[in-house]
Amino acid sequence: MLTISNLDFQVEARPLFESASAQISAGWKVGLVGRNGTGKSTLLRLIREDVERPTADSAIRLNAGARLGWVAQEVPATDDTILDVVLAADAERHALMQEAETATDPHRIGEIHERLLDIDAWTAEARAAEVLNGLGFTTEDLSRATKEFSGGWRMRAAIAGVLFSQPDFLLLDEPTNYLDLEGAAWLEGYIKRYPYTVLIVSHDRELLNRCVTHTMALEHRKLSISPGGYDDWLKLRAAKLAQLESQQVKQAKERAHLQSFVDRFRAKASKARQAQSRIKMLEKMQDISIPVADRTTPFKFPAPEDKLAPPMLEIKDADLGYGEDAIILKKVNLRLDPDDRIAIVGANGQGKTTLVKSIAERLPLMGGQRIAPRAVRIGYFSQDQLDELSEGDSVLMHIQRIMPKGTPPAKVRAAAAAMGFPHEKVETNVEKLSGGEKVRLLLGLMSAEAPHILILDEPTSHLDIDSREALIYALNDFPGAVLLITHDVYLAEATADRLWLVKDGRASPYDGDLEDYRALVMKADREEAKAAKPQKSAAPKAEDPEAKKRLSALKKRAREAEERMEKANAAIAKIDAKLAEGTPPPEELEKLLKTRADHAATSEAAETEWLEAAEALEADS
Repeated sequence: MLTISNLDFQVEARPLFESASAQISAGWKVGLVGRNGTGKSTLLRLIREDVERPTADSAIRLNAGARLGWVAQEVPATDDTILDVVLAADAERHALMQEAETATDPHRIGEIHERLLDIDAWTAEARAAEVLNGLGFTTEDLSRATKEFSGGWRMRAAIAGVLFSQPDFLLLDEPTNYLDLEGAAWLEGYIKRYPYTVLIVSHDRELLNRCVTHTMALEHRKLSISPGGYDDWLKLRAAKLAQLESQQVKQAKERAHLQSFVDRFRAKASKARQAQSRIKMLEKMQDISIPVADRTTPFKFPAPEDKLAPPMLEIKDADLGYGEDAIILKKVNLRLDPDDRIAIVGANGQGKTTLVKSIAERLPLMGGQRIAPRAVRIGYFSQDQLDELSEGDSVLMHIQRIMPKGTPPAKVRAAAAAMGFPHEKVETNVEKLSGGEKVRLLLGLMSAEAPHILILDEPTSHLDIDSREALIYALNDFPGAVLLITHDVYLAEATADRLWLVKDGRASPYDGDLEDYRALVMKADREEAKAAKPQKSAAPKAEDPEAKKRLSALKKRAREAEERMEKANAAIAKIDAKLAEGTPPPEELEKLLKTRADHAATSEAAETEWLEAAEALEADS
């Protein structure tokens, strides 16, 4: 499906690929992994030809005729409905449907309808609705204009569009950044069932373990592909590294043995030839080099010196929201103790962020009580805060603002280094930082006062897998309480020991773990899909010989009915043209009118048969 040969590419004199080669076969689901900044997104842009491909010996080749699909940008804010935008993403179906409304040539009309039947066009709305529902849109949302949705939801619609269009080669770049845990679980199942090839860039470890067939790693400017998910690749990499280390030790011993012989016998005439032979062996021996692993700067959340007795915070009979007419959660009763590690789950739009903002006093309560000691300090992180960084100001300036007035510059720089910003980075303006670096800065700023409670709302969207691992270590080392909203199952499972469920206007402890909750979500998705679309899915039809035979017969019946209808209509057109030339003799006129009536009856019967076949095909899809 895709062949990459001897790829060399650099950006602003920084090499990203050097003689990189890889091959992806049709039907593979491939996870592309690598550290932030190594060139994963650039590779996708090269495949899409968004940037000029290198010439000479480098080549990126896609199978001839293969349709490539990707999410270019969020759906524009217009009066078009979400459903219509997604339907339009299938360019072929959209063009055929528009042409069908204006086409007049009977033969072309027949071709259009046959192709619409072949691509299952008549079930398109149901399939598009299924994708949108899976990504978190309600049935009511489908008829709403795109301009009524936020940028994040319009990006979801863009993802829905490319999934619905089912290209032969699907490119996805961090799709779960825009999804909640429920949407990510649905996407995982969708990718596993996807009938064509997928290349997905993701830092979601569980997604990469559950739904890919192969892992393509970008390391040291090279590409390598191995079967299995991310954890399988880690084991293989560790095994290769251990083998290299063993070979290096063996080579060192062999080199020492050869050098010892040379040093001992070089001066002896009787052994000179053997010594020279061993010198040549030493010269030809290539060093076995072990790639140096990139080091991830750890996160650190300082421990509060003043410990608080439980309960550290309570919400009692509280109504939460954005005003009397916009109450999101009612009668909330929750308690937070110093050693709590809690992941908050629930579909997007249910009120998870409203809950944590209310706990962090970013929102006033609409009713009820928030009980906490005066001394309690809360560190709050949200992706929205990325926009709060002051453009034009450096990392050092941001850190200086939170330090006591008069703090020596050396101490400010030391604080920056502790957050993961070395001396060459501290003078960088924040708008030039990567997404991961901005997250690192915000996490450092919010924890500078050693809070008792850390509230993290989707902290990992811009972090690579190694940085997420570092965040897990830091959260597990932190002695205070943690409230976490995340779509990263691996992070939640590694740090949280309890769940709060936000659903249907309520927020309460959930009696179960993440696997229980995930199973509940998947079961609900299956039940909703079954209720919304009782027809059989495409996969069982393809595997059932009888169903396949029945579909083939229905298509043939529809095609033959269309042909009869076209012939009859063509004959009627000829008779009408002859009648328009003038009134023929009575006997001939009677014969023409009778023939015309016969053709009209044939056309009507054929049209009825075609409609019945089309409806049967739709019902059987």
